[in-house]
Amino acid sequence: MLVLSVQAVLDRDRGVDEATSRIKVFGEIDDKTVKYAILSHRWQDEVDYSEMKNLMEMEEAEREKVRQRNGYKKILESCKRALRDGFGWMWVDACCIDQRSSAEVSEAINSMYRFYANSTSCYVYLHDVDSQSFPTEQNLERFSKHRGWPEWFSRGWTLQELIAPEDVQFFNKEWTLIGDKRNLADTLEKITRIPKDILISGLDCVRSAAQIMSWASDRETTREEDQAYSLLGLFGVHMPMVYGEGRSAFRRLQLEIIRLSNDYSLFAWDPEGRIRRSGSILADDPSYFRDCGGIWNMDPKWFVQRMRDHPPAVTSRITPSNAIQSVLLTVRGRALIAELSTCSIASGGLQISLPIAPYPGSLSLFKATLGCVSSLVGPLMTIDLVSDSAHYYRYFGPTGPTTTFPRVKRLFLSYHQRELYRRLKLDDRTVSYYGFKRGDAFPCAILEDSIKLSLSNDLTIVTYANDKAGVRFAVGFGYYLGSAWTYIICDERRSQTGMLRESYAKEAYDAMWSRQADLARIMSDGATTDINSDSASFIRGNCTVNIDIVPCTGCCYGPLALKTSTANWNSIEAPGPMREAGPSSPRYALHIDGSKVQLLRFPGIEIITLQQIPRMTR
Repeated sequence: MLVLSVQAVLDRDRGVDEATSRIKVFGEIDDKTVKYAILSHRWQDEVDYSEMKNLMEMEEAEREKVRQRNGYKKILESCKRALRDGFGWMWVDACCIDQRSSAEVSEAINSMYRFYANSTSCYVYLHDVDSQSFPTEQNLERFSKHRGWPEWFSRGWTLQELIAPEDVQFFNKEWTLIGDKRNLADTLEKITRIPKDILISGLDCVRSAAQIMSWASDRETTREEDQAYSLLGLFGVHMPMVYGEGRSAFRRLQLEIIRLSNDYSLFAWDPEGRIRRSGSILADDPSYFRDCGGIWNMDPKWFVQRMRDHPPAVTSRITPSNAIQSVLLTVRGRALIAELSTCSIASGGLQISLPIAPYPGSLSLFKATLGCVSSLVGPLMTIDLVSDSAHYYRYFGPTGPTTTFPRVKRLFLSYHQRELYRRLKLDDRTVSYYGFKRGDAFPCAILEDSIKLSLSNDLTIVTYANDKAGVRFAVGFGYYLGSAWTYIICDERRSQTGMLRESYAKEAYDAMWSRQADLARIMSDGATTDINSDSASFIRGNCTVNIDIVPCTGCCYGPLALKTSTANWNSIEAPGPMREAGPSSPRYALHIDGSKVQLLRFPGIEIITLQQIPRMTR
């Protein structure tokens, strides 16, 4: 382990004019036997390994620039504190890792949790805290960009740096000690959602892999890959660093955890249905586990016991088939334990056994029971799966209850997003003629007028608004279990301001998402829609959807009532939207295709035409 020599760093800085390059500021130690301090901080203007090592070989002007950096001052202050506490060695990640060597970076990242766990003291430098006490209440004004707390608590790497060391000391901007992990445990639990007993005693109290993921759900990293790499030590796994792989790093992390522990709580992400991403059985990033802090994982033995003693509820009465399946849990107990303990990772998916039950009326939709609970007294957690006969994918959508007892079945759970998709070309060029403009799309933006629907994004909302008229509407494009559908929600609250608020598309999405099954059924039953689309082409994969405005002639003149007039000479009915000219006036205005026809009622005679007013043009 490469560390800084505390005395050498301070001596060189004090006698910088007399110091020579022969002063060695770095040394090698065994982190298991030698006492050392370690720094945890938010990276800013840091000094790297080469600059720290070769400081005295630089030109004087360049050397002074390095010494004036905040990163260099942090190194000096941490070394001063370490010397005061009796430490001869100090580890600072910014300069104790030669980042020019990819092998050294990979080794350091895989060992970093151990470095912090083996340290005697960890100094946490809170650069944005200038008070003489640790902030115990959320302050959105002071820390507006970081959920009301110091920035250190929003970073991905600092999660392990808080948990791993036994002794963690917090310092403010001026390097004044303002508390330690033990006496601040209650406040730290409020900030991080990490239980107090884990902060004090370590990871032996962890309930599940999903719980650890939940602690990282609101944390950020500069590089996307570091969302995974910063969690390696918390799970006790190791894997090579491949910067540039993007989101694949987090998928590799989950696979390594499953390979090591068979912890199926990793499949229980998004239990509240806030994200609703169907497709891969694995989550895309830690934010998917935000609501998983209370999940308890069960080993297969207790899973089978729980299934036998508290079987999943089904809506139907106990049928002979369901009763037989319940008895089999006892008869096949040992075999089931072995079966549920086995997981093999293949290219593109996982081969595992899970209890699943089909949904009524569907050959492709299933409810799977997982060996974990959201609380010790709660029911076993379940997730929905959709199958294409060979693979099973995570699914979010309106489902309803199952009616059969789950059977343990060998499944191939895909961890790739499903490739099949439906692409729509949106043609809404005419809406601007009527004063409407396109607003937000949700959940993803429209790229070059193209909408892509797939298993992972089976519903897209596009919004339109006419600010002058105070009218807006949302168009939903959906694909539900093989059926395409479209639906419109119109909002004519004229007093409303900000018609294309960012939340409107999300509100429409929430309103339509729970109705997908009904909307797909209505569309398949031949119901008409105001959107001109070829549903057959949609199902095959591609089509163009035309969106046009059919103006109601009452929009410019106020609300119209639908009345039926009758010509007295031939009794021909002529329905249409009409408005009285006034409370005591016998005149009516009939609007037909943009033209207004004035009508007059005479005693004993129904309605006759008086004149036609030419159609208004823009």
